Amino acid sequence: MRRLQIHKPSCLHFHPHGHKLPCLDCNPQGFIRMVHHLIERCIVFRMGRDECMRTLAKHANISPVVTFTVWDELLKENKVFFEAYSRHRMLPSNVLNRHPQETSNGRTWRR
Repeated sequence: MRRLQIHKPSCLHFHPHGHKLPCLDCNPQGFIRMVHHLIERCIVFRMGRDECMRTLAKHANISPVVTFTVWDELLKENKVFFEAYSRHRMLPSNVLNRHPQETSNGRTWRR
C-alpha cells in the first residue's frame, strides 16, 4: 500500500500580492541577493541609505534592519565607491546634467 506524501512548499513563499519572493528564513542567500539588487536600484535613483530603507520598507515590505545590514556590508566591501557616491549625491543636478565639454562658467572649450 502506497502512502501519500505531502510536499512542503518550496522556499519561495506566495505573498498576498501573488509574487514569489525569497524568504529570509527559508532562503537567506536568495533574500539577501534580492535586497542587494533592490539597493542597487535605489542607488541608480540617487537615494541615500535612509531613503532606501524607507522605500524598501514601503514598497517591498523589507525590514529597515535588513536593508541597513545589507547596505552596511556593501559599504564595507565597496568603500571607495560609496565615498564617491556620497560626494556625487551632494552635487546639484544641474552640474550632473551639464554637457561634458561645458565649463563651470557656461563656456565651451575646444580641443
